Amino acid sequence: MDRRPMQESDRDEVAAFIEKHWGSRVVMSRGKAYRPHEEEAFIERRDGQIVGLLTYRLDGDGIEILTLNATLEGQRIGGSLMLALMDEARRRRCSRLWLTTTNDNLRAMGFYQRLGFRMTLINVGAVDDARRIKPQIPLVGRDGIEIHDEIVLELRLEPYIDEPNECVGRSGD
Repeated sequence: MDRRPMQESDRDEVAAFIEKHWGSRVVMSRGKAYRPHEEEAFIERRDGQIVGLLTYRLDGDGIEILTLNATLEGQRIGGSLMLALMDEARRRRCSRLWLTTTNDNLRAMGFYQRLGFRMTLINVGAVDDARRIKPQIPLVGRDGIEIHDEIVLELRLEPYIDEPNECVGRSGD
């Protein structure tokens, strides 16, 4: 197992991984298009292959999680990557982690809630709007559920005493 922050030399491979798992090199969040391979990430490899990827970006006092994928089921890869990001967020003095997911992604909502995330917002029709920018977004998702809305989940992190509540730096700074 090899888990580490993404390096410049990983970007092309990460871009291909995102395209394979997300249908494009672009992901949508709250009406904005992002290219996760151009942001920061943690990668987990086994036998040289990417088996887990978590991409994120700084957002004021917090970190927005853009993508999280694990290719091996039941290996705790997603949880391991999330713990690495939580440690990174605390190191950077961030006060929260947040993400958006789609209304059909019940499995992800359960995963994040078990980690302490709370649902903070439903963006009704946001996915319908996002399809104008990213037409690869399917109309129907897991379990035959139509995909229309974004769910925002947030985890508040313990504040540091006498420290600013704004994220600083990049991974490894």
